[in-house]
Amino acid sequence: MAQILLTGATGFVGDALLPALVNDGHSLICLTRHPENATKRFNALSASIRWITSFAEVDAMPNAVINLSGEGIADARWTDQRKRLLRSSRIAVTEQLVSRLNALEGEPDVVISGSAIGYYGPRTDEVTEEDQSGWDFAARLCADWEQAIGQLDFEATQIYTLRIGVVLGRPGGFLGRLEMPFRLGLGGPLGHGQQMLSWIHRDDLVAMIRWMLSGTPEAGAYNATSPQPVSNEEFTKTFGHILKRPTIFRVPEAPMRLVLGELADLLFKGQPVQPKRALSQGFEFKYPDLRGALMALFR
Repeated sequence: MAQILLTGATGFVGDALLPALVNDGHSLICLTRHPENATKRFNALSASIRWITSFAEVDAMPNAVINLSGEGIADARWTDQRKRLLRSSRIAVTEQLVSRLNALEGEPDVVISGSAIGYYGPRTDEVTEEDQSGWDFAARLCADWEQAIGQLDFEATQIYTLRIGVVLGRPGGFLGRLEMPFRLGLGGPLGHGQQMLSWIHRDDLVAMIRWMLSGTPEAGAYNATSPQPVSNEEFTKTFGHILKRPTIFRVPEAPMRLVLGELADLLFKGQPVQPKRALSQGFEFKYPDLRGALMALFR
């Protein structure tokens, strides 16, 4: 079993990933700004976790590194200050990680670093890992984030970049924000509703990370999305049906843009992303279709 250095352990993905890694028998070194809170939260797993507040506390090369650092992309309006925070929490943290790893003796077997499908920018045509990056803020953020992990000075390490779609899980996350308005009968399509939502069940994302830890798939960038993206309108109807609530209120774009600013692009634009490399390398999704994923979460 491996020793794993993990960033983003207390985030929405980390909530599910951290227990899974401990159950697999791994020992973890986890970066956090609030070690006391993290220790309480994961108290039952404490024997397998060492919490650190700086990469300087890493004194020996771990067997594997999982880098999921980053403030929530949709947690607040994209002011200039917020944009700087989104960049520093991803790119600056990743640069610090790379600097520390390059200074240590040896090489890890595997490095898995987060990115997002925002890398591709808004698209209407199908997207695979072969497509180029876009030019809006989210695309540049992801491209620079990937470039930062690319500065690792290793020869034998398997380095994976995960371009993650909208992660569906409970509690919290994307569905956590939608559940109450939908239960109140206030859910509805955003704008014209034809923008595509590329999503992944959180369990499938955790499974994909564990699959990469094995070093089995080829190194490189992977789209972490279900092979069945849906339109916003289809998502809305399906979610409403699962919750047994009507979805008749269409949300107009103009007032939302006044409230959210550039962040509204994440809601009113999208891209149909395919996990071409994961499928070609043999990864199997437990929840490939939206209805099955939502039923599993809300049954």
